[in-house]
Amino acid sequence: MNELIKKLVEAYGPSGFEDQMRELIRPEVEPLADEISVDALGNLIALKKGDGSGLRVMIAAHMDEIGVMVSHIMDNGFLRFTNIGGVSPHTLMGGRVQFANGLIGTIYSDKRESGKVAGLDKHFIDVGATSRDDCPVQVGDAAGFLRPFFAQGTRLTAKTMDDRIGCVVAIEALKRLSNSPHDVYFVFSVQEEVGTRGAQTAAQHLNPDVGIALDVTLTGDLPDEINMAVSLGKGAAIKVKDSGMIAHAGLVRLMRQRAQEASIAHQMEVLTGGTTDARPMQIANAGCAAGCISIPCRYVHTQSETVDANDVEACIQLLVEILAKPIEL
Repeated sequence: MNELIKKLVEAYGPSGFEDQMRELIRPEVEPLADEISVDALGNLIALKKGDGSGLRVMIAAHMDEIGVMVSHIMDNGFLRFTNIGGVSPHTLMGGRVQFANGLIGTIYSDKRESGKVAGLDKHFIDVGATSRDDCPVQVGDAAGFLRPFFAQGTRLTAKTMDDRIGCVVAIEALKRLSNSPHDVYFVFSVQEEVGTRGAQTAAQHLNPDVGIALDVTLTGDLPDEINMAVSLGKGAAIKVKDSGMIAHAGLVRLMRQRAQEASIAHQMEVLTGGTTDARPMQIANAGCAAGCISIPCRYVHTQSETVDANDVEACIQLLVEILAKPIEL
C-alpha cells in the first residue's frame, strides 16, 4: 500500500487544480467500479452497485491540497503569492513549491525580525528569474508544496496526507468490498480545502441516504498540544463532532458497533476546530445521516503530515465492515 500512498501524496493538486490527481486515481478505481463519471466541478465519482436491498451511500475523500497562487510578479522576477486554503506563514520559510508543469520554486521572506513570523504578504517565491520578462510563470499559476514521502516503521510522513490518505482508504476499501447491499458512490472530491465545495455539489446531485467522509484529524498526543482524546497508533477515529457538524448519532453508534464486533482498534473524536466533507453531505437537499471516519494525523497543514499505517488499516477495515452489511440507524 505504501506504493499507492507515495504516488498520491507526492502528486500535484492544489484546490481547483486537481486534474493530475484525478488522472492518477481514475485507473485505480475504474476496473473496480460499475460506473465512473466526472462532474462539472471535477469530482471523480465511482459507483459500486449493491444488491438493491440497501441504501444510497456517499463516501467522500478529497483529492485537493493546500497551496499557493501567484498574485504578482516583481520587476526582479520574484513572485508574490496568496494562499489556497489554510497555509500558515510559520511553515513556509525555505520550503519549496512545485507548479503544474514541474517548475520548482523556493519560498523566503523579505522581512525577518527575531522571534516573529512575517505574514504571507512578506513572503516571495524564487523560480530563478531575473526579471518580469524572463519569469517562467504567470499571475494565477498555482503551486503545491514539494516534499517526498517517507516511512519510519509504521509512521508515514508526507506533504499531503490531508487528504490523499483518505483517498487511499477509499481506494483500498473499494478493492476489498466484494459485495454490498448498498449503492456506494465513492467520491474523490475537489476544493475541500477552500470550503468543501466539491462534496457539496456531489451530494446535491447524488442525494445520498448516508454520507461518510474520510479525512484526517488532529491528535492530542504532542508536547503542550491541544486537549484531545485522539492519538497516533490507537486506531480509526470515529467523529462525534467538529466545528462544522455534529455527526448523526445513529451512524456514530453503528460505526462503534461495527468496530467492536470486528475487533478494530478505534477511538472517539471531538474536534474543536475545522470540518470535513461530512458537513455539506449532511445538509445537502433534504439532508442525510452523515459522519466521518478520521485518520489521526500529526502536523496537519505542514509539509510533514504524519499518520500511522495501523490506523490507516483500521480505517479501511471499518469502512468495509460498514458497507458490507445493512446500515440500520
